[in-house]
Amino acid sequence: MLLEEKLEEKLEVILSIEPHVSQFITDKMQAPETSWQPSDFLPDFSDPNFPDAVIALQKGIANVPDTVLVSLIGNMITEEALPSYQTFFNLLEGVNEDRNVSSKSAWVKWSRLWTAEENRHGDLLNKYLYLSGRVDMKSVEKSIQRLIYNGINLKTDADPYQGIVYTSFQERATKISHVNTGKLAHKSGDTVLGKICSTIAGEEALHERAYKFFMSKILEVDPNGGISAFLAMMKKKIVMPASLMDFGTTNNFYTSYATITQKIGVYTSYDYASIIDHLVKYWGIDSMLGLNDEGKKAQDFLSTLSDKYYRLAERMQEPEETQLIWLNT
Repeated sequence: MLLEEKLEEKLEVILSIEPHVSQFITDKMQAPETSWQPSDFLPDFSDPNFPDAVIALQKGIANVPDTVLVSLIGNMITEEALPSYQTFFNLLEGVNEDRNVSSKSAWVKWSRLWTAEENRHGDLLNKYLYLSGRVDMKSVEKSIQRLIYNGINLKTDADPYQGIVYTSFQERATKISHVNTGKLAHKSGDTVLGKICSTIAGEEALHERAYKFFMSKILEVDPNGGISAFLAMMKKKIVMPASLMDFGTTNNFYTSYATITQKIGVYTSYDYASIIDHLVKYWGIDSMLGLNDEGKKAQDFLSTLSDKYYRLAERMQEPEETQLIWLNT
């Protein structure tokens, strides 16, 4: 729980920026009736030419390397753990004071819109991979169920500031991962999969934009509290949301997935450093004024943090071997 003396102030700030959340929803978010849907990218089962469409899909994905496919599957499994994400967001202090998931408050409405859009990502990738014929779907399905069963521990301590720092970072990381996967798929000859990944990445970019905007408003109102939350999350390090997919099993699927994304350049230690650098610059951490002593210490630490991670990335050795998982043999 948050310290009592700081909680009340943070709740007031979260409530005060709710009109900005509402305006972002009005200006930027689409209703289901106007959004793209997974079926827009997939063969139509009611079409007499459905078998030919599936064959064309399988030909398109046939030359996508196994490692790229494993990365794509890991991304899809991460997207499928939506119950945990909506629960996580609604448990942040001040977000859902009524404990009503159908609440009309802007924060709760945002949580529904956000996860409703994310749901389409998992649906689309899941069906595409199923139709590809290259994936051991039962193994994938077990990983999805295990991840939802285990839940997530993002180390935000129910702190709304830390939660929004986390989502700002993670949405950018997810965008990068989908962009790079799409480029590799397109390069391998699967232009449809390349378009799918690009479309999903575009939506992740919108979610990233939202969370960075929300955090910028927090920093305007409560610069010391906001920068302290940023510091806290960076010191704890950002935990990937799928990291508990193996907990309670003897599998090392998450480690294999993370190793592969590093090796093929989908999401790397350089990307981690670049996200820190981007957020520090986006929120103007270096130029923040009116900070107390604690805030100034956080400012000094954050201003040079990306350089430390870039140096660590340079020293990191590429993994020599990777274990292929979730694929038909």
